[in-house]
Amino acid sequence: MKNPILGKVKTRLAADIGNEKALEVYKALLNKCRQECLQVKAKRYLYYHEYVDHYDDWSQLFFQKRKQDSGDLGDKMRSAFEETQSVSPAPTLIIGTDCYDLKHAHISLAFKALKMTDVVIGPANDGGYYLLGCRQFYPQLFEQIDWSTERVLQQTLLKVNQLGLNYFLLEERIDLDNFDDLKASGFPDLAHKVSKNS
Repeated sequence: MKNPILGKVKTRLAADIGNEKALEVYKALLNKCRQECLQVKAKRYLYYHEYVDHYDDWSQLFFQKRKQDSGDLGDKMRSAFEETQSVSPAPTLIIGTDCYDLKHAHISLAFKALKMTDVVIGPANDGGYYLLGCRQFYPQLFEQIDWSTERVLQQTLLKVNQLGLNYFLLEERIDLDNFDDLKASGFPDLAHKVSKNS
């Protein structure tokens, strides 16, 4: 997760609704993500973008807090997978905090799928993914991917096939990046209160 700092989160959305409202949206996304994660029986790790906040709403009773490694998105995810699976070799999922419509049922289904398949992916509407799960650590899934483009899912599935792995796809969800995503998602009343800058 990105630390919720004014002007540093949801910058594409902020271009439409302003930094203050974008931060409000992001805080709501974080709150929703936390609530859903707490309903899943699992060991939970939280990787912060800039610094570990020991006094926020993510209780250390339920989340083991870490700082993300440096590098691109692939480097950060690869490092997180490697660390968590070296501590506890078990099926592992990674999710972002940008998908308001992600529910604990999707996370639970992904864990169930990993009992029968090698990789599970939750496709996002922008050509990326909101969830990636692996039965074990496959570093190749994070290499030579054009991160933050519409090619991420396609390139990841190509890697999965090249490795000879089986995979399961969850239903597509909205990765909330801009004003159109906000309107199309299941985001609550705030979506109706927030108006696009003229």
